[in-house]
Order: sequence, then C-alpha cells, then structure tokens
Amino acid sequence: MNDTSRSVHLRAVFISDVHLGARDCQAEKLTDFLRNLSCDQLFLVGDIVDGWKMKGGWCWPPSHHEVLRELLRLARDGAVLTYIPGNHDDRLREFCGLHFAGVRVAREAQHETADGRRFLVTHGDEFDTLSKRPFWHALAGDLAYKAVLGLSTAIVRLRERLRLPYWSLSLHIKTKLGGARRFVEAFEDAAAEGARRRGFDGVICGHIHSSGMRQIGSVLYANDGDWVESCTVLVEHGDGHLEIVDWAARTSSSMIQRGGRANRVAKPLLEPAPA
Repeated sequence: MNDTSRSVHLRAVFISDVHLGARDCQAEKLTDFLRNLSCDQLFLVGDIVDGWKMKGGWCWPPSHHEVLRELLRLARDGAVLTYIPGNHDDRLREFCGLHFAGVRVAREAQHETADGRRFLVTHGDEFDTLSKRPFWHALAGDLAYKAVLGLSTAIVRLRERLRLPYWSLSLHIKTKLGGARRFVEAFEDAAAEGARRRGFDGVICGHIHSSGMRQIGSVLYANDGDWVESCTVLVEHGDGHLEIVDWAARTSSSMIQRGGRANRVAKPLLEPAPA
C-alpha cells in the first residue's frame, strides 16, 4: 500500500468483537481495513482476544499476529488507542487504568464527537438480558450459536473461493428470526436507557455481533458490529458524522469487479462524510 491508501483521515474508529484466537475470526479482512486506516483515536471495544478459547480450541495463525502488528503501527503513528475489555477478554479488566505499549486499558470510556455529542463507550455485556437467564437456557443458546456460526464461516469461505458476494448465514438468521430480532431490540433499548440515565447523548458498544445505529428517544444507539460475522466498524468523520462501514461488503465487491484477484483492496474504500 502506498500513502494514498490512507488519504482519508478519521477522527475516531470503534472496533469490537474481533475474537483473535478463535477459528471464526476474520483477521485477514481486519488487517485489510487497518492498513487503510489513519485516525486520531481508536477504541477497541471488547472481545478483541477470545480468552475463552484458551480453555480449548485456541487458534493463532500469522494473520492474527498481523492484526496486533497493525494496531501497534497505528499507536506509533500517533493514534490514541483505548482498550475496553469485554466478557471474552474480561481477565484484562484487572489492568484497567494501566498503559501497555501505547494502549490505555479502561473499563469504559467517554467520547465527545466533533459536533459536541457525548457518548458512553462500553463493550455492552452488562446490557445482555440473555446472560441473566437460567444457566441451561444460556448454555443451549450458546451451543446453537456455535453450530450456526461454524456453518456460516464455512459458507463465507466457500463463497470467497467461488468469488461470490459476502453473505453470512448467522447474520441472515438474526435479521429474519423473530426471537433473535427481539433480543437485539431489547439489548439496544437497555443500552440506550443505561446511557440516558447517566446523561449521555449516545452509547457506542459491541457484544451482540449486530451492527446498527438508531435514535432511541434522546439517545443515539450505535453498535460497531464484529469481525466474525459481519466485519463492520463504526467511524467518526472530521465533522462528527458517524458511519458504519461494512468492510466485507466493500472488499468483496471490489474483488468481484476486479476479477477476483488475490489482493482484495484495490484502493481506499473509506469515503469522506457527505456534505
């Protein structure tokens, strides 16, 4: 990549649910995005490393190491990095308040956009109603999710080999299944209410692997998504405008237009905010 690949400079970027160490992590796509990135602030909004996989199923190919390399490159280039641990990397919560290699670890953060709005930045597991259900209900749901996610990952990789557009089975189920939609809506409402009670204009979170942005009463709810199912990120442009970037859709479209050549990113795909 030449320097023009980072010609669009962002004020802030919010990334969560990367799940480095898990086989379903789409680290290559995240590395593509980070190599195109220049920003003032980068918030890592939890579950960047999947500590749960250390109990079994740990996977750390070179592509996962490349993600860390790019994050440290951003810190060296002057970006302020804030790591907010989630429920899968909750062991890092004991280090909140400390700095490591240019990265600040915090339980949560406050972010003020260029247009003066104040946002609570938190992973979001505290708003998860599913975690408050009986153990067996949560276990059954977790096993079903893992089965669907494994099949979804296989389909994504097959479609990439066939040079077909990006499509996620797990995301499709979330948008079509009534119970899944109700869970997402309940999470969004709980997160917005939590931010409203504390006097914030908005909340930025992850956790549920479902990107979205909607006004809920006086609060703007923004979820940056994940890098397992959707490969999305939330960005703030210089004027305070917030945008969800669907990186998987942009790179797969670019690859198809260019005949499926190995280098997925032909040019910078981040566009300035509309005037």
